[in-house]
Amino acid sequence: MRLVFCGTPQFAVPTLKHLLGQAEFQIVGVVTQPDRPRGRGQEVSFSPVKETALAAAIPVHQPEKIRAPEAQTLLEGLAPDVIVIIAYGQIIPGRLLPIPRLGWINLHASLLPKFRGAAPINWAIVNGETRTGVTTMRIDAGMDTGEMLLQREMEIGATETAPELAARMSELGAPLMAETLRGLSAGTILARAQDHSQASSAPMLKREDGRIDWTRSAQEIFNRVRGFAPWPGAYTTFRGQTCHIWGEPASDALLEINAVAIPGPTPGTLLFHRNEISVRCGGSTNLRLRAVKLEGRKQISASEFANGARLQTEEHFGGP
Repeated sequence: MRLVFCGTPQFAVPTLKHLLGQAEFQIVGVVTQPDRPRGRGQEVSFSPVKETALAAAIPVHQPEKIRAPEAQTLLEGLAPDVIVIIAYGQIIPGRLLPIPRLGWINLHASLLPKFRGAAPINWAIVNGETRTGVTTMRIDAGMDTGEMLLQREMEIGATETAPELAARMSELGAPLMAETLRGLSAGTILARAQDHSQASSAPMLKREDGRIDWTRSAQEIFNRVRGFAPWPGAYTTFRGQTCHIWGEPASDALLEINAVAIPGPTPGTLLFHRNEISVRCGGSTNLRLRAVKLEGRKQISASEFANGARLQTEEHFGGP
């Protein structure tokens, strides 16, 4: 089976490596995003998919725009039976979809039709899901609306962050893609239409998504800390400065002690008990503070933050 592999970030790498190790698949080309400046130094670097392809001596193609006529000419010339596409980063125009005889097969990081869109892993955690999975699907002209092929389900760890979950999901998806391709070749997979009435959205993340609303419960805020790692993170303001925070829901015992220490604290109030610092959240819940990063400074522990800021009674996060 002649394959073109289309992808960019680390999430796509386990599948590319897995397919490279299977004798029945011939990867005739890899399509990935153009090299971009990355990191604090803005040095131009290769995508993880490009690095993997070069190490395997697979031809790499990096069209600036996949919709450009020369990209269509390239794909037609490669004559693939199937194009595997994972987190490529550009929308595929409808006129390219008929090029591979078996279609463009995508590995999507959710149990479709839930969490269609650019950030399914993040929004699953933010929304408090305890289970998720990966779906192979044949892409169509819509946003993750194509026919489903195979699915695998998995648990989301109670403290798992988006990068941690993404790493596990990418490993789960690699053999599932190979199984999907074999089934398509043999004609043994029955494609299933999605139930669009059950669909939910996972839009691209925006910086504003990370702003903490302290009227949410501690568990909801904790889910956002986990789901918005590493970007945009969960952030608030302190004495007029932006600061990112890390923490987890406090125990019931600490809640009771703090409730006595400061009767009826408003959401965002910083509370103290022995060496612990917590923040009052909605529903009379507390978030135990673990670390803080003030704008332009390095990340420090909650206790270092308290000592350095000389916190006063009833100071707030989220104020002016």
